[in-house]
Amino acid sequence: MKTDVKDTDHGYEVTMNLPGVKKEDVKAELKDRYLTVSATANSKNDEKDKEGKYIRKERYSGSCSRTFYVGESVKQEDIKAKFENGTLKFLVPKEEVKPKEEKKYISIK
Repeated sequence: MKTDVKDTDHGYEVTMNLPGVKKEDVKAELKDRYLTVSATANSKNDEKDKEGKYIRKERYSGSCSRTFYVGESVKQEDIKAKFENGTLKFLVPKEEVKPKEEKKYISIK
């Protein structure tokens, strides 16, 4: 699955091309700070001649998955997803980075 990840001001835009995959065959799960997208595809082509004898019979079945680290503060309800014409698009917010606390020294007299 071809995947593009674009860094925007509001977060990350993840675009995945899933040709031949139906919306109901795509699953997305957020677990332990990782977003996992999996897809399955099944197709079957039957062609017969006039007498019903097989000329060609093809079957295809496959699955694929991708996993992305999204951070500790990203929640399931923060991620927006849309599937349209074989393209899955996610909008994932950036994880809020907490500033590191600087060491402050006390002057000793």
